[in-house]
Amino acid sequence: MRALKVVILGILRNYADFWVQFATIIMNYWLVKQEPEAYSWADLIRDKKTAWTGVRNFQARNNLRSMQKNDPVLFYHSVSDKQIVGLAKVVKTAYPDPTATEGDWVCVDIGPDKSFKKPVDLATIKITPGLENIALIKQSRLSVMPLTPIEFEILCKLGGL
Repeated sequence: MRALKVVILGILRNYADFWVQFATIIMNYWLVKQEPEAYSWADLIRDKKTAWTGVRNFQARNNLRSMQKNDPVLFYHSVSDKQIVGLAKVVKTAYPDPTATEGDWVCVDIGPDKSFKKPVDLATIKITPGLENIALIKQSRLSVMPLTPIEFEILCKLGGL
């Protein structure tokens, strides 16, 4: 009977490992951009979460709709700083944007996870191998963009996470 328990526990452990690996594969990775003068990483840390409202670009809206709970989100200070400063996560999936007066606009809630030990500036992103096709460079006006798992990993390593 004891041997059977050991076998069953081994199967369950392997099954759990499979689902952890599977979840990592299907997880989405994101980058959001915000002017720090309007809402900064420090503001998100202070507030503990925020509704990511005001997105009025169709592609960015569709990206918001694709976000799933616990998806990792890199937080980029645009315009003045031009650097990734932190790692957040989706805490609530897409729902109607309360700031929209017309149209089919959505928002998500994000919360802070970890601050980057070293902010990753745009100049570094542009010269780093593996980031040549990142949407931050290719579609610089997009405020909510997907990242590949490799891009996400590279950026986190550059940021000291």
